[in-house]
Amino acid sequence: MKAATAQFLAAAKWLAILVPLAIAIGSASAFFLWSLDALTLQRFSKPWLLYLLPVAGLGVGLLYHLYGQSASGGNNLLIDEIHQPGVGVPRRMAPLILIGTLVTHLFGGSAGREGTALQMGGGIAATFARLLKLDSESVRILLMAGVAAGFGSIFGTPIAGAVFALEVLIVGRVQYDALIPCFFTAVLADWTCRAWGIGHTHYHVDVPAAAAPLDFWLMGKVMFAAVVFGRASSLFSIVSHRLSAAFQTYIPRAELRPVVGGLMIIGLFFLVGRADYLGLGVLADHPGAITLPALFTSSDIPASAWAWKLIFTVITLSSGFKGGEVTPLFFIGAALGNTLAHALGVPVDLFAALGFVAIFAGATKTPLASTLLGMELFGAGNGLYLATACIIAYRCSGSKGIYSAQRFPVNHN
Repeated sequence: MKAATAQFLAAAKWLAILVPLAIAIGSASAFFLWSLDALTLQRFSKPWLLYLLPVAGLGVGLLYHLYGQSASGGNNLLIDEIHQPGVGVPRRMAPLILIGTLVTHLFGGSAGREGTALQMGGGIAATFARLLKLDSESVRILLMAGVAAGFGSIFGTPIAGAVFALEVLIVGRVQYDALIPCFFTAVLADWTCRAWGIGHTHYHVDVPAAAAPLDFWLMGKVMFAAVVFGRASSLFSIVSHRLSAAFQTYIPRAELRPVVGGLMIIGLFFLVGRADYLGLGVLADHPGAITLPALFTSSDIPASAWAWKLIFTVITLSSGFKGGEVTPLFFIGAALGNTLAHALGVPVDLFAALGFVAIFAGATKTPLASTLLGMELFGAGNGLYLATACIIAYRCSGSKGIYSAQRFPVNHN
C-alpha cells in the first residue's frame, strides 16, 4: 500500500511539472514557427536584405559575445548537462537562440530550426528545474523531456521527438529511463503548438498496397542509395567541424566570424545565381523554386542542388550564425534522393523521403528516431524501406556526427 501511494505521489508530482512545461514549450515553438514564416516572407519581398547579412552577423556575434557565455555551447551544452550536470543551462539560452535564429533567417542565412527548438526546450526546462530546486537526476530527466518537446512540436512528430531525446545522448544506446516523461511532454507540446493554429509542412509519398509483395529490385536500389546518403551525412559533419575549426583559427574574434560568413554567402549567391539555397528552404518565393516540398515532385531539380545547400549551410552555421542543421539536412537528403531517383529509375517521392530521413540518421546518429520520423511524416506503409535506409546510412556515416558532445559506449569501435 505504501509503495502504491509513493508511486501515485511521484506520478502526480511529475504530472504537475510536465504539463505546464509542455504547454510552455509548445507555445514557444508555435511563436517561433509563426515568426519564421513571417520573416521569411519579409525576405522574399525585400531581396536587398541579403546584402545586410554581414551586418546581421556582426549583431548576432556581438550578442553572443556580450551575453552568450555558456549558452554559446548550444545543443552540445544540453547534451553535456544531461550526461553530467555542471555549469547548468542558463536562462538566457532560449531567448538568445530565438533572436539569433530569426535574425539569421531574415537576412538569408541557410540554417534550420531544430537547434533553436532543442535549445528553447532545454532552456525552458532548465528554468523550471531551477525554480523548483530539483535534484540532479530530476534535472536530467526534465532536460530530456524539454528536448523531446522541442523536437516533437517544431516538426509535428512527437514520437520521433521522444525517441530522439533518448537516442541522441549515447551513440548506439537508448536511455529508456526517461521514456514516459519524454513521450508525454512531446505529445502535449505538439498538441499545444497545433492548438495555436500552427500547421506543419506536409509531404505526399505514395504507399504500396498492403497486399503488394516486397519489390526486391527496389530494395536493392534503396540499399545502394542508403550508402550514398550515409556518406553524404558524413561529408556534412566533417566539413562542418573542419570549417568551424578554420574560422576559429583564422578569425580569433568570435563576433567577426559571422561577418566573414555573411560575405561568403553573398558571394555564393552571385556564383549560383539563385536564392533557393538561402534560408530554411521550405517556402517558395517564385514558381519553380527549389524547395523542400518541390523535391518530392519536381523532375527539374539540378543534380548539384544537394551540394549547394550543403555548402551554404555549413558556411552559415560554422561561421557563427544561429539555427539548426536538421531542416537543411532534410533538404540535402531529399535533393540527393531526387537526383538518385532519376538516375536509378525509381519513384522520386519515395527516394526524396528516404534521403530526407537517412541523412538525418547518419548526421545525428539516431537511426531509430529517424525511422519513426519518416513514418510520422510519410506514413508507415513504406516503413521497411525507411528503416533500411536509416540503418544503412547510420552504419555508413562514420564515427563523427554533428553533435560533438555525443558519447560513445565503452566497446565502440
